[in-house]
Parts: sequence; C-alpha cells; structure tokens
Amino acid sequence: MKKNVIILSFALLITMLLSFSHKNHLSFERKAFLSDTVKKKNIIILDATTAIDSIKITDSIATLETRIFKSNVEASHYSDKLNGRRTASGKIFNNKNYTAAHKTLKFGTKVKVTNIVNNKSVIVTITDRGPFTKNREIDIAKTPFLDISHNSGRGLLRVNLEVIQ
Repeated sequence: MKKNVIILSFALLITMLLSFSHKNHLSFERKAFLSDTVKKKNIIILDATTAIDSIKITDSIATLETRIFKSNVEASHYSDKLNGRRTASGKIFNNKNYTAAHKTLKFGTKVKVTNIVNNKSVIVTITDRGPFTKNREIDIAKTPFLDISHNSGRGLLRVNLEVIQ
C-alpha cells in the first residue's frame, strides 16, 4: 500500500512539473486572442493595380482632396517576419493590408503614395512608427509596395507622398 502511494505521488509530481513548464515555455509563436479579430472593411478596386481600404465607395482617386506632403522620398516595405505583431497604434500588422509606418504623421492618416518612375499609386493608412533608417521616409506593407513597384519588389522606391484630407 505504501509503495502504491509513493508511486502515485511521484507520478502526480512529474505531471505537475511538466504541465507547469509547458505553460510558461516561451516561444516565437503568439496565441490569437478574441481581441485580435479584425473586421474586413469595404475595399474598392480602382483598376487592376490599385485598391483603397476604408474610404467611401462613392469616392475615387480623382475626386479626393490631397495636399503634397513630401516629394521624391525613399520608401521601403515591411519584412514578412513582422506579420502578426502589434504596431505602435495597437493594431495587428498584416503585410496584405494597405498600411504604412511614418515617423510623424498621426495614426489613421490616409496617404496617397505614388511611384515616381511608373506613376502608379496606392492609398495607405498610417498605423505604425518608423522607418528608423536614415533618409527613408515611409515603410509600406508588402502588398501595396508590390502594387506600385516596377520590379519584383526588392529594394527601395522613389515616391511622392500626398495626405488625403
């Protein structure tokens, strides 16, 4: 009887230790929470290469009031390893969304980014701070970067930035 009690208590102790170490194990994956769910917004397609998120469907690029913010500046795109992380505004980053990072513009500001070389443009929403690289003005998510890029999307682009009012 004593032997069975000792074996049972030893098995419980090992089970507790294993379950404790499993819950506190740090890993690179982050579990999803209910607060992380993202509602899809209305997306309108202007042509095959341009899409706008969260702007009224009745609007078009021609009717939007914009003001030049900066001309002939460098733009880069986010790395894929940042998917799923929180941005400075608290939103979950996804490289497929039309979002960007800027050092000084307010969160939620809509910016029209136009590639100087091929005159393609996209409208992105500022949701993060950065880029923290010298001479770089804006970081764009990968999908809008590829939409206006003239190559496979590697490197930097020279762009004009216009703030939508």
